[in-house]
Amino acid sequence: MGLQIAQVDLLHETSRIVSSDMALDDVLKELIRMAAEVTGCDACLVYLVEAAGDIVLRASQLPHSSEIGSIRLKLGEGITGWVAAHKSVVALPDKAASDKRFKGFPALVEDTFEAFLSVPLVSGGGTIGVINVHHKQPHTHSAEQVALLSFMGEQMGGAIARWRVMDENARLQEEALDIRRQLEARKLVERAKGILQAKYNLTEEQAYLRLRGESRRLRRPMRDLAEAIILAEDVITSSSTAVPPVLRDLDLVDGAEHYSSMAG
Repeated sequence: MGLQIAQVDLLHETSRIVSSDMALDDVLKELIRMAAEVTGCDACLVYLVEAAGDIVLRASQLPHSSEIGSIRLKLGEGITGWVAAHKSVVALPDKAASDKRFKGFPALVEDTFEAFLSVPLVSGGGTIGVINVHHKQPHTHSAEQVALLSFMGEQMGGAIARWRVMDENARLQEEALDIRRQLEARKLVERAKGILQAKYNLTEEQAYLRLRGESRRLRRPMRDLAEAIILAEDVITSSSTAVPPVLRDLDLVDGAEHYSSMAG
């Protein structure tokens, strides 16, 4: 009955996390917090399986800022890789480093601890990560602790998989937006170069060098300078007058004299 009650409590907690708008890193921190509460461990690590198959350290109870994202294992490598490959729990009450599957990392003090419990994070029948729990002193993990941690791995696995998809989609959208910005900036620079070429009889290379030189001198992005040149040309063309004062007020190119200096 105690185990059932604990599972119900964990289900409520995981439901709260799954229905929240937390970022993936915050979800992993919550997972570590719950694992520590369930097992009373001295350290907890979470690894996630990447698309290429590598198992990468993504979160830690102890501070490991340099190791997060850099410590990697192949599927089947070390106890962590074995758990991921076999989708099975490994519980070692003492001398964890003596296990023939063990692979240690000098940067992880956890690898010097005695007891070790490793549980897969599963989603859709596959392993998407591994939770590792460490105790400094020998510790026999009870059947209840193993069951609760396994329950968490099952409940949180699908949620973490969905969060990773959302993070990846957001990253791809940001990359697409960045590419679009770069293309727009390139079009503006090309148009500005064309204006300078036609107005001052410059070659394409000369026009580009003038743009780049002014961009560096004024410490303004080439896109901003190109936009100012295009706007000034449009105003001059439409009004057949000199650059109007409003452009100087906008301080787009430090006044018409800088625009005119492109020819010099």
